[in-house]
Amino acid sequence: MGRPKNLSFSIIAAIIGLMVAIQFQTVREPEVRDTRDTWQLREDLMKEKELQSKLLLEIRSNEEKLAKYETERHQSKEDVLRETLAELKDEAGLTEVTGPGITLTIKPAFNLIVEGDNPPSVSPDMLKRLLNELNMYGAKHVSVDGERVINTTVIRDINRVTKINGHSLNRFPIEVQVITENGDAAEKLYNRMKVSTVAEDFFIDNLEVLVNRPESTLVVPAYKDTIRIRYMEPVKTDKGGGNG
Repeated sequence: MGRPKNLSFSIIAAIIGLMVAIQFQTVREPEVRDTRDTWQLREDLMKEKELQSKLLLEIRSNEEKLAKYETERHQSKEDVLRETLAELKDEAGLTEVTGPGITLTIKPAFNLIVEGDNPPSVSPDMLKRLLNELNMYGAKHVSVDGERVINTTVIRDINRVTKINGHSLNRFPIEVQVITENGDAAEKLYNRMKVSTVAEDFFIDNLEVLVNRPESTLVVPAYKDTIRIRYMEPVKTDKGGGNG
């Protein structure tokens, strides 16, 4: 009887030991270090906040449109569609916008330029950082050197010249017009940009950014080029009728 008992006890102990080992391996989490720097974390957070904000605004806009369709049946469908088209053009940046905001002026920092240095220029990365900072702090409509910034705006270096929407940024000063939701938002944006480290980073390229006092009326021009739509085609309807 002794050997069977010892054998059973050994098997049970082995099973318990195996279960404890499996549980310990399952509970233990691998140590993963986040190697992203502070700026990358801020950019990721900003993108998530922007996406959340856009989704909430889109839901609210769609709910308002549905309510309008229900409460204004006396109004013709043509008028409602025309208003919707005007809203979409405004959101896409195809219309001129007027409102309160601030102006930023980018110009050479002559006190930092040493004789023999190359003429200063705005790099695409620095301009993108500046625009990201403005969007983070409440910018609604932005133009750079008279060029409207929209969702499809491309900022890149071509032959050592920074271009935005194909427009060359090779003359100073460069003015950045920013329109906000209201006057209070313009004041908040002004205060935040006055202490922003992004503006200070321009000194690396021998440039300075002047943040001007908020104005009650600024004008941001409409997007000038044609917006090209890819991967989209009209919905095919059934024969003999429309969509319903």
